[in-house]
Amino acid sequence: MNDVMNATLFERACRVIPGGVNSPVRAFGAVGGDPLFIRRGQGSRLFSADGCEFVDFCGSWGPLILGHAHPAVVEAVQRAAADGTSFGACTEREVELAELLCARIPYLERVRLVSSGTEACMTAIRLARGFTRRNKILKFDGCYHGHADALLVSAGSGLLTGGMASSAGIPPGVVTDTLVVPYNDLAAVGTVMADWGGEVAAIIVEPVAANMGLVLPEPGFLEGLRRVTAERGALLIFDEVISGFRFGPTSYGALCGVTPDLTCLGKIIGGGMPIGAVGGRADVMKQLAPEGTVYQAGTLSGNPVAVAAGLATLTMLARENPYPALERLGRLLQEGIARCLVPGVLSAHCVRRGGVFTLFFGDPPLRILADVKRCDTRAYASFFHGMLQRGIYLPSSQFEVCFLSAAHTEADVDRFLSAADESMAAMLVGQ
Repeated sequence: MNDVMNATLFERACRVIPGGVNSPVRAFGAVGGDPLFIRRGQGSRLFSADGCEFVDFCGSWGPLILGHAHPAVVEAVQRAAADGTSFGACTEREVELAELLCARIPYLERVRLVSSGTEACMTAIRLARGFTRRNKILKFDGCYHGHADALLVSAGSGLLTGGMASSAGIPPGVVTDTLVVPYNDLAAVGTVMADWGGEVAAIIVEPVAANMGLVLPEPGFLEGLRRVTAERGALLIFDEVISGFRFGPTSYGALCGVTPDLTCLGKIIGGGMPIGAVGGRADVMKQLAPEGTVYQAGTLSGNPVAVAAGLATLTMLARENPYPALERLGRLLQEGIARCLVPGVLSAHCVRRGGVFTLFFGDPPLRILADVKRCDTRAYASFFHGMLQRGIYLPSSQFEVCFLSAAHTEADVDRFLSAADESMAAMLVGQ
């Protein structure tokens, strides 16, 4: 690849941006090399600053379920921007998006729009504490809920990629009330709740863990969380920033039949624009200011351009229903990967649900963070660069998830599998 322009841009970026990136997950620290600079995207394709074309299986880390620059989303953004990019005042579109979210997710009785998934989770935690008058929060090892101080404990995503369990700059007292147990471990939850249940305001969980790679909830796990929170008077918070509208035209909670008290949303509901939302039971949500005493505010909350992109995306998802096609393509990809593997020679395992998947360079079972951390990150780095050289763009970490979009085709999956076959063969030669 001709990477002169890319190298020049990264050199410039490093002079003025810490690490040369505005989010650590964009860095190639876990796989080596310099991050790509992207000029544009179209459908399932990305085009780099050097003019290289890639089939994109990262999808801006989740929002682009319709693919890049979907005409309906672009048109909606252009129309909204022409009317003004921000007012700091109420608009009709934000009411429409809130109504649509409440209609699509049956247990969302009220919803507050914010500007990011991090802000949604931060607000949900504050709201749970204000509603219950309790301080402690229980979260799960390897689940990432944004970079709010109290939640950067045993987090996944960029922290896991960087080899850190938490972040510097967080006073110990801030995380004193954050309890952590392994994902999928109901026995550990029961022990903690037996000891601390009367002080726990909420359990927060990714119902489908997607920030330590894709780790699926075991049967009964989410139902068990619902049961124990109800018994102990704590709230159940589903962080659906990634899973919301990813597996169907609603939340994962609605699809699996487990009703949380609060739900955090982001990514897809903004169609590629910055947005977040927290919603749930009316009696809990009414504690938010100005109706209640739990404060939350944001100049750009309900931003008219972001809301327009979200409305267009959710409308297209309902109209086109890409979910059966995403399941079909995902299954073809997973089965194809299995055929690429050489049993006993290259240890790898593809975990998938719908159009979301992770190729772990390790053996099953993969049910908790400790299992995931045993995977071979050097093998993933080699695979990543092999795929990049063959025109496939993947997340630059073993601990992130890959996404199919409605713009991907069977030919794109075939190209992925051909590149994977060649990349794995090259890895075996290099061993």
